[in-house]
Amino acid sequence: MSEGWTKRQVTALLVLSDGTVIEGFGLGAEGAVEGEVCFNTALTGYQEILTDPSYAKQIVTFTFPHIGNVGANDEDLENLATGPGAGAVGAIFRADVTAPSNYRSSGHLDAWLKARGIIALSGIDTRALTALIREKGMPNAVIAHAPDGVFDLDALKRRAAAWSGIVGLDLAKDVGSREAAAWDEMPWTWNTGYGKQGAPRYKIVAIDYGTKRNILRLMAGEGAEVVVVPPTASAKEILAHEPDGVFLSNGPGDPAATGEYAVPVIRELVEANVPLFGICLGHQMLALALGGRTEKMHQGHHGANHPVKDFTTGKVEIVSMNHGFAVAADSLPDGVEETHRSLFDGSNCGLRLADKPVFSVQHHPEASPGPQDSHYLFKRFFETIDAHKAGKVAA
Repeated sequence: MSEGWTKRQVTALLVLSDGTVIEGFGLGAEGAVEGEVCFNTALTGYQEILTDPSYAKQIVTFTFPHIGNVGANDEDLENLATGPGAGAVGAIFRADVTAPSNYRSSGHLDAWLKARGIIALSGIDTRALTALIREKGMPNAVIAHAPDGVFDLDALKRRAAAWSGIVGLDLAKDVGSREAAAWDEMPWTWNTGYGKQGAPRYKIVAIDYGTKRNILRLMAGEGAEVVVVPPTASAKEILAHEPDGVFLSNGPGDPAATGEYAVPVIRELVEANVPLFGICLGHQMLALALGGRTEKMHQGHHGANHPVKDFTTGKVEIVSMNHGFAVAADSLPDGVEETHRSLFDGSNCGLRLADKPVFSVQHHPEASPGPQDSHYLFKRFFETIDAHKAGKVAA
């Protein structure tokens, strides 16, 4: 902590599974919660990050030092469910959160964090914590906030050491939809807000493993009537909607664990020759359904500045990413083509089938937050649907 902060009472702790204790100042919800600590390099969009369901059971360390200074509002949310655990469980900031200063703000970040049950900690050297994660990998930890500064440190250490972590966890059932529902909200435009899709040309079924709202908005913006179904929906239930295409959403947890019930359904949909588009967890489970393998990453990819090459066009785009598992490119069988690759570490970021209207990407083309370089992938999905309807194979 900086010298100017040393006289303040410590009111929050980050206790790592190896016993390391990092002291800071609490805000947001009170109490303690387990999570995997990762770092995010985005400069903007902290509300979208903290409400991304893919961050369930994770504590997000923001490398940008000034978080929360533009306040919070009710529009920049990404999860469909709004209860505790439907996004990140904790957040770590370098600097104190100042009074909000933005015309869209409707309140202080501290109050927003309290309302959503997110525990936060400020006043630590986030550069050092980021370096630790890069060196040792994403640690399991407990983040705790007590306004009176009283903690049972031994109990917190035992709790952090005992938590088994994200490997093997199916979290899609915790953050996904409980029942089928229609979606018609379109992307946000300045000074207008969100539009409504009133004249759809396509019908898309989105399997909600933890989908982000902006994904659904962009599909609605391309002319789709979207039906969101639970992560446990069967292929029969999905196909009963007679969709033009099926979307496999992002989401949290271990793809192999969620894949125990999701992969057989995805495999049936591939065999049914319905156009498929997957993002993040949906991409990983599509790879599993096609015979590939997924693996846990050392530090994961979390941020809005990741370079990815699209081999189908030869172009490099800057993308938004949020994942701690990846598809092992060398595990993809014949007939499955790698379409995108990270230029940071060479990890797989996309695939497609040569003979079916099926493709997916690891990154988040909807951004929110992040650059819009990959918005074209939504157009590619609907072009694939059009080609499929015309009797052509395209992906």
